[in-house]
Amino acid sequence: MTKFSGKGDLTKGPILNHLIRLSVPMIWGILAIVSFQLVDTYYISLLGTEYLAAISFTFPVTMTVFSLIIGLGIGMSSVLSRKIGAKNHDEILRIATHGIFLAALTGLIVAVIGLCVMKPLFRAMGADESMMGIITDYMTIWFAGIAFIAVPIVGNSAIRATGDTLAPSINMMMAAGLNALIGPFLIFGLWGAPQMGVQGAALATLISYILAMCLSLYVLYAKKKLIFQGPLHLHQFRDSMRQILSVGLPAGLGSVIQPFTQAIITTIMAGYGVHAVAAYGVASRVEAMAFVIVMALATGMSPILGQNMGAGRMERVRETLRLSLAFCVGWSLFVALCLGLMAHPIASAFSDNPDVIRTTMIYFWIVPISYAAGNLVQGWASAYNAMGFPKKSAMMIIVKMVVLQIPLAILGGVLFGAVGVFASIALVNLATGIFFHVRAWGSLGDHTLRTEPPTKAPITATPAPETAG
Repeated sequence: MTKFSGKGDLTKGPILNHLIRLSVPMIWGILAIVSFQLVDTYYISLLGTEYLAAISFTFPVTMTVFSLIIGLGIGMSSVLSRKIGAKNHDEILRIATHGIFLAALTGLIVAVIGLCVMKPLFRAMGADESMMGIITDYMTIWFAGIAFIAVPIVGNSAIRATGDTLAPSINMMMAAGLNALIGPFLIFGLWGAPQMGVQGAALATLISYILAMCLSLYVLYAKKKLIFQGPLHLHQFRDSMRQILSVGLPAGLGSVIQPFTQAIITTIMAGYGVHAVAAYGVASRVEAMAFVIVMALATGMSPILGQNMGAGRMERVRETLRLSLAFCVGWSLFVALCLGLMAHPIASAFSDNPDVIRTTMIYFWIVPISYAAGNLVQGWASAYNAMGFPKKSAMMIIVKMVVLQIPLAILGGVLFGAVGVFASIALVNLATGIFFHVRAWGSLGDHTLRTEPPTKAPITATPAPETAG
């Protein structure tokens, strides 16, 4: 019996049970990930509106970097889960190990680039000189430690590919708890700790991710036996990198486009004052928290789709998508209702500035009506990545964000100000969500899913090791 039998084998058993078992732990795991910025946003808001506005400029940039790394994680999970489904046991260990090396290397490269370009980048986004000092203090530490962020994100993706979402979730919950605990000490100088301001927030995040990295590597090495077992096969690193990046690059591109679009919208909002930037930053963070469950479901369904795609079980692929997307729509409608009714108390929790509160409330009265349709696009994008069709996923995101959202946000801002920008977001969500869902669902029953075959290595005759997984 291998490690992939039983609960790890997602090609057998009730799909609904698998979805619940894999998604529920991810609620807490993703909540922990989202809480890093939400907690930092809250602590920094106590320093003043200028600090909150300055840190709001960093959100699109940090999310862009996260998206690149998450793209690698998607590539790792997609390739690994499909090899598990196809019983490509020899390559499972190699792909997992080389994926960790690739994550560390990517983190180092991004750190060097980020430290070199951050000042002109944030000035181009509209940050004034009073904000640049705050932004630089925060981002210098954040960029310097990006490799420590990349390794646990990709490592946890490898763990999830085996059908285990509990260990990665516990990992990130512990890291988030540490961040929330030590953040106030380093930011405000409590109990004799140095008062570091925004530098303290960045340092707390870095320390927490170092813990996450250690825990992730421990699980991969000692529990799952997925990495560093026997020869490293570095002569095959190029092939491993090709397989991971064949999914990871398009997935990363699709992921990067979303915070890039957010950066453009932030730049547009900067033209309406500091309060508009702060309001958009608050609304974006609250949205991320509200859709933790949807993100958890997308993450939970990915190994199910990957393993069944690798095993050729298309009927299980369709059932997984049907259940997942139905829940996605229902939850989106519920969130829209809650944000519309609770707009004022939610906005007031993050700021006492009346302009920030008013603008945040307007956002929550306009954009949420489109959540159900907009999240269908994200659901299909995640599904295509998991099944090994990242180009389809990236194309959906490009059309939505680049072709439609950016031009319409600019036009809406010119015509109607901040309200026009918010209305453009809702309009694009509605139009693209309905169109892509109808088109994608219709493609499940015909030849279109076979026009871009997933990368698959030949199945070897070598028996699967008992420790694999």
